[in-house]
Amino acid sequence: MKRYFDYVCALAIPFVLFYTYSPLPVIADEAPPPYKDTQLDFKARAQDLVARMTSEEKISQLVNDAPAIPRLGVREYNWWNEGLHGVAGAGYATVFPQAIGMAATWNVPLMKEVADVISIEFRAKHLAEQHRFGGSDWFAGLTVWSPNINIFRDPRWGRGQETYGEDPFLTSRLGVAFIQGLQGDDARYLRTVATPKHFAVHSGPEANRHKEDVHPSARDLEETYLPAFKAAIKEGAATSIMCAYNAVDGVPACASEDLLQNTLREQWQFDGYVVSDCEAVADIYKPEHHNYKPSPAEGIAAAFNAGMDLVCGSADEIPHIAEALNKGLVTQARLDQALVRLFSARFRLGQFDPRADVFPSITAKDYDTEENRALSLRMAEESLVLLKNTGNILPLSSKAKKIALIGPNADSYDALVGNYNGSPSEPITVLDGMTAQFGAQAVAYEPGTTLLSPVQYPIPESALCLDARCKKHGLHAEIFDSKAMAGAPTTKAEHKNAELQWHGEMKTTAVRWQGFLQAPETGTYTFRYEANGGYRVWIGETLVVDAWGVDWRPSLASGAIDLKKGKRYALKVESFQREEQGDERLVWSLPSDPGAEKALSAAKKADVVVFVAGLTAQVEGEEIPVDVSGFSGGDRTHLKLPEPQVKLLDRLLALPKPVVVVLMNGSAVSLNNADDRAAAIIEAWYPGGSGGEAIANVLAGEFSPAGRLPITFYHSVDDLPPFSDYSMANRTYRFFNGEALYPFGYGLSYTRFAYSKADVSPAVYRGEGTLQVSVQVENVGARDGDEVVQLYLSRPDIKDSPISALVGFKRIHLKKGEKKTVNFELDRVALSSVDAEGARSVLPGAATLWIGGGQQKVREGLVQPAGAAVAFSLSGR
Repeated sequence: MKRYFDYVCALAIPFVLFYTYSPLPVIADEAPPPYKDTQLDFKARAQDLVARMTSEEKISQLVNDAPAIPRLGVREYNWWNEGLHGVAGAGYATVFPQAIGMAATWNVPLMKEVADVISIEFRAKHLAEQHRFGGSDWFAGLTVWSPNINIFRDPRWGRGQETYGEDPFLTSRLGVAFIQGLQGDDARYLRTVATPKHFAVHSGPEANRHKEDVHPSARDLEETYLPAFKAAIKEGAATSIMCAYNAVDGVPACASEDLLQNTLREQWQFDGYVVSDCEAVADIYKPEHHNYKPSPAEGIAAAFNAGMDLVCGSADEIPHIAEALNKGLVTQARLDQALVRLFSARFRLGQFDPRADVFPSITAKDYDTEENRALSLRMAEESLVLLKNTGNILPLSSKAKKIALIGPNADSYDALVGNYNGSPSEPITVLDGMTAQFGAQAVAYEPGTTLLSPVQYPIPESALCLDARCKKHGLHAEIFDSKAMAGAPTTKAEHKNAELQWHGEMKTTAVRWQGFLQAPETGTYTFRYEANGGYRVWIGETLVVDAWGVDWRPSLASGAIDLKKGKRYALKVESFQREEQGDERLVWSLPSDPGAEKALSAAKKADVVVFVAGLTAQVEGEEIPVDVSGFSGGDRTHLKLPEPQVKLLDRLLALPKPVVVVLMNGSAVSLNNADDRAAAIIEAWYPGGSGGEAIANVLAGEFSPAGRLPITFYHSVDDLPPFSDYSMANRTYRFFNGEALYPFGYGLSYTRFAYSKADVSPAVYRGEGTLQVSVQVENVGARDGDEVVQLYLSRPDIKDSPISALVGFKRIHLKKGEKKTVNFELDRVALSSVDAEGARSVLPGAATLWIGGGQQKVREGLVQPAGAAVAFSLSGR
């Protein structure tokens, strides 16, 4: 779902402005209308309210930025809000680990607890920000467009970080828990509305998503792409659902009667409302996108007739809805049905009832609390996955008196928060956590590299010249009123250096810097302009970096060029700002790479090196418009770390020092260069506001790690089918025929576990009731710890069935020496197989269950998970 901040302006409806802050008049009815009767059920109240609206008022309520209807006591409401891993876009809030990190906990009760806290924070922020109960600005309402339960089928997808991984069962269990936590368990009111997305079969590529037409097999639909959505509706009772950008079998998802009517309404008995992904309705009729219908009115009618109820998009869609209605392309009855669904949700949120009756215990201060940050820390700690620990180097012993902390994410705020995030009031980076845990004197920090280039420094005044003879240092500035930079500049000035300060000049939008650059070394330089907008840098006639097409996210794009020592080159920089930022900087890296040399020097003096590598949501994410090496449109083109990180890590690994690699990222990384040589590897994801403390705690041995991978880490993208191929053949652990670098479900511990007394009953399952599975798990190590008990089903005799499939899991805590019996109950669905036509049935034959701390088979060189296998048979029915 596209989160462009500049949509806010397009979504504003002019005639709303008068009403937004106007007091609501008293309606002089002799008796209160039925919709105000709190004793009636919500649907009846919604029906009565909708019946009182004029046609124009009804149409105005069918877009996400819905205006007030003062005469009926309807306040304005923007349906768009985000809550992927905390309240997003509304200032300070508790920021939990990114969704993929929370999935790595494999902890369903904890997921529900986190979502419960998030929903309370939504209510608190709604009170704190609005001052008008029931009203809502953008990102301040109670309808939450989360969770993202698409299947992370391919590690190249930049938005996979927003999901719960590659497995439909794990995604289903976590998705249901998150939905239940968001919506709450009050007998009358919803705490928030949960909106699982994107329905359906959506997982990249980002660059093609507005016109992508996917053709999944009937088996893949039933077995992989739809189970989490079905669980979200039938078990999670989600009040809303979002339809996707892509088309399925030639029909845009938001205009698909098969998806929205046959599957969602008829088969799953969904009675909530469907919201479009933002601008997905426009995709239906735009020629450059799906071009499914020839006109806007026909396109929007197709969406409503298929079962979509709410348009997220430009206010321009309002006249299109009116035209569709006037031409008979959609009926008033269908629009009324959509409105009743929408207002039923608003009534269920308590937006038309006395404040004292609706969650009165929640106050405007109940967000970003100390208790909530402690829960975020716990979630971060449980999400950490220990992938390697040679010689038990971890936890770090007291002998490690000097630690070299190196890497681009060691002191990175962006690496904490991921995307679709709020703002932690007390963010703790890895550097913060390490110095607090081990002491400032023990930690020597040097970044060594940035994410995508060598360490870049502001260009010194001595290297910048106003003229070719360099009689005076600095740059010429021309400031313009528009991004187009047309006509004469409004201001001309000279600046002494590249610490460019616009702070007092921001009545303008663009600047052009010109002068000359004198190279102090011979070799390859990189250049970047730090700004809150787009930029271009020319050296001589060469356009070194072009990041003009950025959106609301600051760009990390750099460009490289070879220069000769002592030679002066013409320099030109053009930049525009979207809003006042303040200081800007022109930065470069030198051929001698002093940043890397400083890091190597620190490493040589240390007892142990902690290298914090990875990515951020500035390079992997939703439809990122700037292409940089290794990334395209927010997706990845390979699975390796960016080249500067690989080069520095190789140099560190060549030193006679133990190197601990900490990865902070939202997708799988092919860490082949470190797999053999690093002493230890930890996958930390984007761990949230308290993530740096969690990482420091696990390095110090404050707890035993127990996270498990919710995705497969592959050796190379070459092991996978094409990104745009939606067939599940040779994808994910269930169908991948190759050898994984680190398999789905993998993760190590600081203690050890043993499995015994595995049992299954009955020995022959006849298609009725449930299959009972049990196993005894014992902590046979030297310390307390968690174990994630995983249950996999294999049907090798069934053609095209998964190699193995997760059918159960439980995270348990065992003290050292403690034993516990873990029980599972499998029903017909868990034991069924799916045929080529997409039909489920329990097929007769032999079956094997594996119960252990990971999959039964991992590649040579990895620690084999403890576990036990048990066989049984099915007679079918």
